[in-house]
Amino acid sequence: MKKLIIIRHAKSDQSFFGNDFERPLNERGRSDAPVMAKRLLDKKYTIDALVSSPAVRAKNTAELFAEILKIPAQEIIYISALYHASQEIFYEVVSALPDELNTVAIFSHNPGISYFVNSLNTGTKVDNMPTCAVFAVCAEISAWSGFNNAKKEFLFFDYPKK
Repeated sequence: MKKLIIIRHAKSDQSFFGNDFERPLNERGRSDAPVMAKRLLDKKYTIDALVSSPAVRAKNTAELFAEILKIPAQEIIYISALYHASQEIFYEVVSALPDELNTVAIFSHNPGISYFVNSLNTGTKVDNMPTCAVFAVCAEISAWSGFNNAKKEFLFFDYPKK
């Protein structure tokens, strides 16, 4: 069994006028991420890896989760393709995960993350993944390469204002 935890980056600083890739988290984002990480920790999942877009807001969200989950920040795996990824890219990234990882958290961006979550055919639809939302599924597979075609089971959906 493999578990995939899909996390949209926390709230970013919309007053930032630099390059979108460099957009940092705002104060609410910096406070929401540890709260959501604690909620995830309370679910007692053993997370084997954090995989993130390298964009600053996603990277900072992943780092804040890593701190709460007691995962060294230097172990976060950054995949450039997750920056504004399409749902197809999400499937490619997931199917290429190492099979020794059983539970993986992926940090990325809208709109692709919402499209991906809704493409999982779990019977649970999300109009829009809010910032710092966490959506989890499991699949009865032993290899991530089988994820795309596997039947997925919805585990939970949570977000800061819930």
